Amino acid sequence: MVPLWLDEEPEPLPRVRLAGAADVAVIGGGVTGCACALALAEGGLRVRLHEGREVASGASGRNALRGGAMPYDVARTQLGAERAQAYWRLSEHGLDRLEALAGDAFRRVGSLRLAADDEELAGLEREYETLRDDGFDVEWHADALAGFRGAILHPPDGAIQPARWVRRLARLAAEAGVEIREWSRVPTLDEAGASKVVIATDGYTSGLLAELDRTVRPTRGQMLATERLPERRFDRPHSARRGYDYWQQTPDGRLVLGGRRDVALDAESTGEEAVTDEIQRALEGLLERLVGRMPRVTHRWAGIFGTVADRMPLAGPVPGREGAWVACGYSGHGNVLGLVCGELVAAAILGARPAELELFDPARILRRQVGDAV
Repeated sequence: MVPLWLDEEPEPLPRVRLAGAADVAVIGGGVTGCACALALAEGGLRVRLHEGREVASGASGRNALRGGAMPYDVARTQLGAERAQAYWRLSEHGLDRLEALAGDAFRRVGSLRLAADDEELAGLEREYETLRDDGFDVEWHADALAGFRGAILHPPDGAIQPARWVRRLARLAAEAGVEIREWSRVPTLDEAGASKVVIATDGYTSGLLAELDRTVRPTRGQMLATERLPERRFDRPHSARRGYDYWQQTPDGRLVLGGRRDVALDAESTGEEAVTDEIQRALEGLLERLVGRMPRVTHRWAGIFGTVADRMPLAGPVPGREGAWVACGYSGHGNVLGLVCGELVAAAILGARPAELELFDPARILRRQVGDAV
């Protein structure tokens, strides 16, 4: 079934045709690829973007989650205090950039992360205290929603219509001179037609680089959307159970929810873009709990995102692959991190040295796999 987000009729993109080879080929027409292509074109390069289907048809146009991919207190433990602060500031800068570019695809209404049990409550309390101590904008809500123990409100966050957002980004890229080729699958990097290639496919990397195939695990997320509800229940995006449940209500009253992947974790570690009865039944149970009745479901769909073992994206040059760059592996949080990483990679290709790229250096994982064949 078509995702709710992709049910909007897109406007045709401006038609751009480059003569001859491009300076940079970008593979992937999601948020990362479009953001990277736009920044490269604005920097004066000839850019050709290849999308195997249509712009926004992958995970970027199917899911809608928060920017940061791990709780802040976990980031502090994993990365250290200074790098965790830089990571979080980068995520918040990405939200500012998203707001500036997305138009009516983004509503800055904040987001709530809810505690479903005592263990999650303790974790959220630790995260709240850590964020507050480090000067980030955060609020504690003890009675955010009946049936939950408490919640963190992130005021800088917002609600997004992801397909509309990516299509707008693609339009900006085309208007800047990017040639966008839809239904243009690139089988190998040698066939990309440029001396520099950016792989921006997140969970759809299969076949381009063997080391990426081993590192970025395709992971399925399933969602559903309801008919328009007569009442407004949720003014901002919510998530609970450590991100395994998430939902938001659209401006026209539909409830959109997803997750429950932990019902069948092994089965959901797949690149197959299909819904399953097991997960959809679990989502229906969540829906009935949230609404108090069973509204009519109008849309069901799945999207594939890329997961990396350390939950940090890969963004930068691919070690041992001259001219190859990558920006992917957002672990389900690509709408903001994808924008950030696409722009950072573009800046590096244009000759800058963004200090933030060190956080996402692919060499931390891929260096030991340099000798593998494409």
